Amino acid sequence: MAKLDHIRNFCVIAHIDHGKSTLADRFLEVTHTVEQRDMVEQTLDGMDLERERGITIKSHPVKLLYTPEGSSEQYILNLIDTPGHVDFSYEVSRSLAACEGAVLLVDAAQGVQAQTVANVHLALDHNLEIIPVINKVDLPAANVDVVMQQIVELLGVPPETILKTSAKSGIGITELLDKVIELVPPPESPESEELKWLIFDSQYDIYKGVIVYGRVFSGTIKKGDKIRFMSNGLTFEVIEIGIFSPQMKPVDSLSPGEVGYLTATIKNAADVRVGDTVTLDRKPAENPLPGFKECHPMVFSGFYPIDASDYEEFAKALARLKLNDASFHYEQENSAALGFGFRCGFLGLLHMEIIQERLEREYNVNLLATTPSVVYQIMLKSGEVFEIDNPLHFPDPSEIEQIEEPFVDAFVVTPVDRIGAIMRLALERRGTMKTTESLDTSRVILHFEMPLNEIILDFYDKIKSVTSGYGSLDYEHTGFKPSDLIKLDILINGEPVDALSSITHRERAYQRGRIIAEKLQEAIPRQQFAVAIQAAIGGKVIARETVRALRKDVIAKCYGGDISRKRKLLEKQKAGKKRMKQIGRVNIPQKAFLAVLRSD
Repeated sequence: MAKLDHIRNFCVIAHIDHGKSTLADRFLEVTHTVEQRDMVEQTLDGMDLERERGITIKSHPVKLLYTPEGSSEQYILNLIDTPGHVDFSYEVSRSLAACEGAVLLVDAAQGVQAQTVANVHLALDHNLEIIPVINKVDLPAANVDVVMQQIVELLGVPPETILKTSAKSGIGITELLDKVIELVPPPESPESEELKWLIFDSQYDIYKGVIVYGRVFSGTIKKGDKIRFMSNGLTFEVIEIGIFSPQMKPVDSLSPGEVGYLTATIKNAADVRVGDTVTLDRKPAENPLPGFKECHPMVFSGFYPIDASDYEEFAKALARLKLNDASFHYEQENSAALGFGFRCGFLGLLHMEIIQERLEREYNVNLLATTPSVVYQIMLKSGEVFEIDNPLHFPDPSEIEQIEEPFVDAFVVTPVDRIGAIMRLALERRGTMKTTESLDTSRVILHFEMPLNEIILDFYDKIKSVTSGYGSLDYEHTGFKPSDLIKLDILINGEPVDALSSITHRERAYQRGRIIAEKLQEAIPRQQFAVAIQAAIGGKVIARETVRALRKDVIAKCYGGDISRKRKLLEKQKAGKKRMKQIGRVNIPQKAFLAVLRSD
């Protein structure tokens, strides 16, 4: 059993691409957790997707054994590598709840970014000891003095307490580990012997089944124990218990302060809830640990298998992926145009993109995703209030008293010379300027209030574009506010296509309807009859395009002669086309949906 005062639980927090995973690699090397010959870049990033994109998507725990120079005492350092992108802040918050300290990593070339500020606030909310570190100090573009000043202003710490490292070349790594031992407090002594294990992650393994990641706060857990999940009262027998080094390594037991995993007789993936407390069934704890707030998805999209026969496999894949990502939600739905599928909820657009790519790669399911939307609150004249995330459930406009949409506080870090471009971009997206804060002589933080719906599609990409890659965005949800929103329907030959409906602001409806109609005109193949494509709000058509009919030249055989002969043939053809239009159905090809969804 490890001594409590020789355990340190800490995580690494930073903006995306500031060197978290590379720093974790150096920690593994310096502590000889992974031998040099077995090292690969981003060792803790297990997914191919993480390595390809150079981002961390999942939190990764690892146990490090480290003896400081000049000391004979060995310390256990439990490191949790966290993601840096705004869409994965839920992963970060779960990791912080299992730690006592955090290493705040700031890139010496890029400086403090929007997500750096957000992660600092998260760490302070959890009362963590923050160790500020400037990384990549050996880069030619490094501006250590300016970045140091930014950190001093952000945290209010003396400049001499900020460490300087280079994770790539190994500069300052042992000093940082010594600082972790010195500054991060050890786990608190448990008040009782009752088992309390906090679940901070879980995943599905094809051989072991459900693997639960957690940290022991009090009591001891060992193989063969009968455990209980406190949120749902379900009981299971522990089959294996172990630590991460960084591969899973079975051990006999885990005691207070230790981080590890367990596998049990868990048959149903949905039984495991991240943030839940595990206790012993024969001697349960009275109160669960203060867990996590329920994670509410902010962006919704319909996922449909392109081949209907893949539906069953797709449903199983979603259940397993949900276990691996607690912030992902889904429920069944069907569409007249696309068949059976699922309505899925995400924390942001990158989160949606990653989930779609993981489903296609890891589970071999070809998917079609509908246009992302957000959740709206609708108040009817009868006084009833409900939420919708799908345009299909939009009530009759005559019954609506008020519609509210989610708003966010958006923080944009930008170079001083691009302030005008960013403000124009935000105002185009119905943003309201709130405050401006100077970071240093060359960069500022702009604070806007904006509808979430305007951010989720391409706002981040546009910021990167107008600031030549130097801008960064972070946002936090502030609640719902009334807006002038309407449902935009797309009609093909008078029939509404549910998969192409959307909820949009009245000012944007005409422009959006025109774009969709033009895209569909290009994508729908010509039929034997003319196909009318209309964008409508209620009964009012606001945009129209027509796919012209394929026509046979019926008067080609008439050489000269009376015009009435030609007219008779043309009228006969016209009557046939009209009859065909009444009984004919337009089959909208898959590429037409893809063209519209990509146009968004």
